[in-house]
Amino acid sequence: MSFDPDALIARRRYRRKLRWWQLATFVSLAAAIIIGLGAAGLLYQGEKIARLRITGVIIEDSSRDALLAQVAKDSSIRALIVHLDSPGGTVVGGEDIYRSLLVVGKNKPVVVIMGTVAASAAYMSAVAAERIFARESTITGSIGVLFQTVDVTNLLNKLGVIPESLKSGPLKAVPSPIEPLTDKARMATQSLIDDLFAFFVDIIVERRDLDRSEVLSLADGRVYTGRQALENGLIDEIGNELKARIWLEENKNISLKLPITTLKPVKDSLRISELISRITRKSLTTNALLLDGLLSVWHPDI
Repeated sequence: MSFDPDALIARRRYRRKLRWWQLATFVSLAAAIIIGLGAAGLLYQGEKIARLRITGVIIEDSSRDALLAQVAKDSSIRALIVHLDSPGGTVVGGEDIYRSLLVVGKNKPVVVIMGTVAASAAYMSAVAAERIFARESTITGSIGVLFQTVDVTNLLNKLGVIPESLKSGPLKAVPSPIEPLTDKARMATQSLIDDLFAFFVDIIVERRDLDRSEVLSLADGRVYTGRQALENGLIDEIGNELKARIWLEENKNISLKLPITTLKPVKDSLRISELISRITRKSLTTNALLLDGLLSVWHPDI
């Protein structure tokens, strides 16, 4: 078998060029990936602003609380912007967010931006922020506490059903839909509502720098537009996220050029039995009655 020296030399040159182009292509591709990951904040931890969205009915949420605890400790996060769009929820849920945001606020600025609705427990959560923004048409306020029950004893009597409860004391498990509400039970329940209402008012007085008499005059349960809330000192400014970022730059030296990353709490998956139970309960009663505990929620449709 004969070999042409010129052909062998040309083949070797071709292979060297091919290897060079393969190497150049690999390096270019790797550089593009590195640049892309860096721009997305996935390759390294640079300074950034965190964004958290809280929507829907507010209840206890351990994953949300854990996420906020991480934000408080993360030195790469310069500020936290919370978008609130909620009619409220349980008092405990609102208190949890309020206290978690206070912890974050010890290390970095916390700003709240209200959406369509940020009332009741959502407003309780918001007052933990250093600066509160809302739209002019935002519905907020509804400062107060609610405990709902029903009395179905007349209906049961008509059906010939006589409920009985054996309990250790007259105030155990009251109010109850299967027994009339006594004056003593009404007073005991009202004392709970009054105490939590005082807690709600106290944190507004402390965080919004308002006189208690001013807060009490605003805390009759009514809602306010963003414009009215600004006039009454319940919020600080009319604006959106851009206005919030401008405020952070001008007052906290946090550049508008910093990237912003949206936080997403990890939700525990529901067990099939729990999911079926929730669907069944929702078909038999209103959503408002599914909230366990004392409520701070605005629900005009009910």
